[in-house]
Amino acid sequence: MAKNQNSNLHSAKKQKNDEFYTQLSDIEREMQHYKQHFLGKTIYCNCDDPEWSNFFKYFALNFEHLRLKKLVSTHFVYSDMFVEGETYKLEIVKGLDLNEDGKIDLADVVKTTLKGNGDFRSTECIEILKQADIVVTNPPFSLFREYVVQLVDYEKKFLIIGNRNAITYKEVFRLIKEGKMWLGHEFYRGNAYFEVPEDYANTQLIILNGRRLVKSRNCCWFTNMDYKERHENIILYKKYNEKDYPKYDNYDAIEVSKVADIPIDYDGNMGVPVTFMDKYNPEQFELVGMGEDNGTGFSGGAWLGGSKSCLVNGKAAFKRLFIRKKRII
Repeated sequence: MAKNQNSNLHSAKKQKNDEFYTQLSDIEREMQHYKQHFLGKTIYCNCDDPEWSNFFKYFALNFEHLRLKKLVSTHFVYSDMFVEGETYKLEIVKGLDLNEDGKIDLADVVKTTLKGNGDFRSTECIEILKQADIVVTNPPFSLFREYVVQLVDYEKKFLIIGNRNAITYKEVFRLIKEGKMWLGHEFYRGNAYFEVPEDYANTQLIILNGRRLVKSRNCCWFTNMDYKERHENIILYKKYNEKDYPKYDNYDAIEVSKVADIPIDYDGNMGVPVTFMDKYNPEQFELVGMGEDNGTGFSGGAWLGGSKSCLVNGKAAFKRLFIRKKRII
């Protein structure tokens, strides 16, 4: 994806008239890895337009299959557009078969008007959050730091979409390093497609089966729910040599420019691209720190280089994470 496309997708999340809808197929593909976590739980989608959201639709259609206790979604309206009664909450509750057809699904939705504008930070929505077990949604990218901090503060399980660059945010990286958050499975072939409204024309569009889609290769799932594939080792086959793996000028670690090139026989610190997190197995590698502090002064417990970047022969390497192989005893 072109740089300006990613930029447009990020900035559009800040604009009240730009809405990005996650495809149902992407949601279905990711959710299959966490079904055991949903049993008997209350799911909250708190950054949605629930009557359009495929997150709400997925859990409503699979309410009985997943054996959920409750599904809740709240609708947000920007404050400068707020009209009393415009925001609302949708709920589906186990055992509440409104149309008496013998099953619980979209036909059994209860709609309630909210008092406020539906912002996830509002007192009203926080009270709903407190009653939830798991949060699943696509939150505003511009508020991602604040959103994640709230989920952690209230000790919630979550599965959310974010920009891959969020890995290097100090609040997010600290959680990843401490094993409190990690990347989800993945979008199909690394491509995320978001459906956009008819009046959206700020980026290149893909028309597929009559739907207007914008493509991103820079989005990923973030979660604190475990899944089997997370514990699969990266297959290593390269051998270390000084020529192919130079040391940084300003930090005691070697540069590994591609995840596939991580050497099998090197036990010291290594600087790897952020894409390493797609394959990260906490039993195979230790996440030591972050090789760029983004001007925040945050080191992740490892950055001692006195520069904002890792330098190789005076040349900066783009965002690096420091890793080290764990010894198998």
